[in-house]
Formats: sequence, C-alpha cells, structure tokens
Amino acid sequence: MRNDELRALQAPLKQAYQENPSAAVITLRASGEIGEGITCRVDTGRALVEAGLHPATGGDGMAACSGDMLLEALAACAGVTLNAVATAIGVELRRGTVTAEGDLDFRGTLGVSRDAPVGFSAIRLHFDLDTDAEGEQVDTLLRLTERYCVVFQTLSSSPALSVSHRAAPG
Repeated sequence: MRNDELRALQAPLKQAYQENPSAAVITLRASGEIGEGITCRVDTGRALVEAGLHPATGGDGMAACSGDMLLEALAACAGVTLNAVATAIGVELRRGTVTAEGDLDFRGTLGVSRDAPVGFSAIRLHFDLDTDAEGEQVDTLLRLTERYCVVFQTLSSSPALSVSHRAAPG
C-alpha cells in the first residue's frame, strides 16, 4: 500500500473521530471456554487456540502458552504499526522482522517464592530492518511505532484492570 492510499483510507475515519470523539471508543472483546485438563480455548476470530500450562509450570508444550501469546500480540501489533508508519512517512522497507522477548521467573506463578514476581519482569522489542532509510528516519520510524503501537502502549502504561464473576445456579 502506498502512503496516499493509506491516507485516503484513514482520512474519513480521522474526520469522523474528530467530529465525534466517542465514535472512536470501541470495546474489543476476547473470550475463552475452560477446556479439558488445564486448558482454555480462545476463539481468535481466525482460529481456535487452546492455551495451557507452559512446560516450566508442568505443561506438556502441546497447548499455547498465554505468555507467548502476549509476546506474539506485541510482535504482531508492533510489526503492523511499524509497517503503517513506514508507509505514512514514506520509508521503504524491503524486509523486516520484529522480535518480542520477555523474562519470567516461574517461581512467582508457581507460588514457590513470594519474592519472585508473577508475570514478566522485562520485555524487549527488537526490529531488524532492511531499508535505505537514514538514521534519523529510522529513529523517527521507531519512535512513532512505539508511540502508536496499542499493545506496547498498553503494557507500558498499565490500564485499569478489574476482575468479576457470575456464578451459575446449581
């Protein structure tokens, strides 16, 4: 896609959101169904993914790990955002890869040590780009990618979280 095509595609959306800011607020939803063993089936809209325990917590490696899925979502979002930003600012990418990696201490999630955090203690995002763009252009590309990547910004700003439940009678 060329930058003029991207601008034409997004212009009416930007206009509508400027005129009616509440139209830009959309609730995205994901749901899962508790599965057999220790799994949860999540419908991605494209495929059904069965998530389970990571091998470091007793899983057999046959089910997707939610931590891996989080990193995959970050890599996907950052890659799409980088590609869109490159298109918008006229940076030609011949090829590129994005890698997201994170450090976990499984003592936390297994309750082995209260001193060990539950969750990632560090997440790193890395891009390998094949481009003729100069250093300043690449710096701008990465800065704007970081700024507009939804998953990156969500992880870096910790949104308000809540948990609720509804118990079925029986």
